[in-house]
This record gives sequence, C-alpha cells and structure tokens, in this order.
Amino acid sequence: MARRLILDTGALIAFERGRAGPQVVADEDDLAIAAVTVAEFRVGIELAATADRAERRRRVLAAITATTTVLDYTARTAVEHARLLAHVRRTGAPRGAHDLIIAAQAAEHGRVVVTPDRRARFAELPGVRAATL
Repeated sequence: MARRLILDTGALIAFERGRAGPQVVADEDDLAIAAVTVAEFRVGIELAATADRAERRRRVLAAITATTTVLDYTARTAVEHARLLAHVRRTGAPRGAHDLIIAAQAAEHGRVVVTPDRRARFAELPGVRAATL
C-alpha cells in the first residue's frame, strides 16, 4: 500500500549521497516535498565548492522535482503553521522555522515526514507523523 510521505531537506541530501534508498521509500509511495525544501536544497547548489558539484546537485534537484509533488505554502498551510508555532511557543520547545513549515504541510496533507535528523523531533508535534531514515 502506498504511503503518503513528505521528504525534508536532510532526506534529499541522504538520497543525493546514496545514504538512503528502497529500504526507506518504495516505488509505490506518494512522495512530496515542501517548496521551502526546494529553497534549502538550492542553497547547497548556490554554495557548492565547485561548478561540477553545483551541476550534480542541480541534476539531483531536477530529478526530484520531476518525480515528486512540490507543495506550495497556502492559506491552509498558514493555519497549520500557526497552530504548530503556537504549540512550540507554549511548550518552550523551539524548532527551526523551515521544519515547522514542513511539519505544517505534513499535517495539512496527511503525510509522514521522512528525515534523517532525529533532533528535529517532528513526531512530537501534534498532528504530525514522522519516520527516521
């Protein structure tokens, strides 16, 4: 059965570096990434140490965006984002701004966040499910 997944930037980097594969994501899975994830990955292109590395990253990003859904930040995303932001402020457990956007889109679209970053603690956010690479 296909799972509905949203990959964070760390997951994209793990795939780029060959550190994640079919044991994590199956062919039948419905994959998405947040538009902010595209921006974060593009920072790696912009800061690449060599032109060859930048070009390789461009190709990886092009392949990813050609085969996954890129989720835009919408008014509905803003509602989820505000809910999660209020939660972390109430609990005193700060999170990265981009991580909260990814989590909001996961909650909005009923997707599981896939990340290699155990410190992100996505699953501790209300209404968010997560899987670690």
